[in-house]
Amino acid sequence: MDLLLQFQHILESDPLIDEVGFVHPTQFATLTEDSTGDAAISGGTTFWCRDHKPGVSTQAVLPLYNAAKRAFIAAMEEYKRLGDDGLESEVMKHSKALLLLSSDFGTAWNSRKLVVSKKQQLSMYMGELLLSALVLSCSPKSDQAWSHRRWVIKSITGKCSALQEILGKESELVEKIAERSKMNYRAWNHRCWLVSYMTREQVLHELKKSRNWAGLHVADNCCFHYRREELDWNEMLIKCYIGREQFATNLHDVSSHSELKISTINSFNSFINNELHLLNSCSTVPDNDFEDFQVQATYSATYILWLTKQFSEVWFEFQEKLTRGNLKTMLSKVCPERSFLWDSLID
Repeated sequence: MDLLLQFQHILESDPLIDEVGFVHPTQFATLTEDSTGDAAISGGTTFWCRDHKPGVSTQAVLPLYNAAKRAFIAAMEEYKRLGDDGLESEVMKHSKALLLLSSDFGTAWNSRKLVVSKKQQLSMYMGELLLSALVLSCSPKSDQAWSHRRWVIKSITGKCSALQEILGKESELVEKIAERSKMNYRAWNHRCWLVSYMTREQVLHELKKSRNWAGLHVADNCCFHYRREELDWNEMLIKCYIGREQFATNLHDVSSHSELKISTINSFNSFINNELHLLNSCSTVPDNDFEDFQVQATYSATYILWLTKQFSEVWFEFQEKLTRGNLKTMLSKVCPERSFLWDSLID
């Protein structure tokens, strides 16, 4: 049995497969030793499968890819030429193997869209969600896989009574992948896209979940793109994690997207007072060898400087509350190498 047939046999024989990985040949011996009776070993050091998680030898990836590509192209050409419904299963089988080996092979994704759109069966759409999740298990940053999931959701909107449940599972999938694939902008962008299809209750639940998640993953700034509010929460994190640039960046983003520009003067004054209080609390630089406090002071002062440029034309009251001399002195002290820049921006 050739490599492609072995690979496809493994995929078809276990409908509960939820993850695919690639294994270096030297690791197969260890995997075999650790295997129990429920393990399935195929092809010596080429394939391995246990607990619905098959592994493929990295040495076999290239020949497998070439074989899958040839089989897929041949099946697709035959399907287009004859238009025979019986060839659809061949297109789907070979495209599945190909996409697990080359996740951004756009023609393979498009061929699946063609077949599924023609059938218009909910079960086939659900199958596409399962396949794309399988692809994401080994290629978590695949643009095509995330795009395919969005296509499925748009296609079943208005036709599926369980749409909200599916959206909830989509959000859980993003969180699961984000745990394993750090700084995965594509995953969080997908989660942002999902919000437009959610109910109000789901959106509120999403905000709560992402708040908890971001608090435990402070170095992953992709989550902050998922949020456009919560100044007080961001302030708390700034004070807990000294010198983290992503919090200052998020403050810029939150402020620029807020409703301050249409709020009352009283609301604006309250906002400015809070931000100046944050500046004061972050401006103390202890006399020690750690640079984090100095970095923190720089971020907070440049954030306030950014605010003066953002709102000075509309709310002159801000200028009265901010002592320019103090801000300039602080910036020159914590970052003297940029004193010329501070002079040009403040004067």
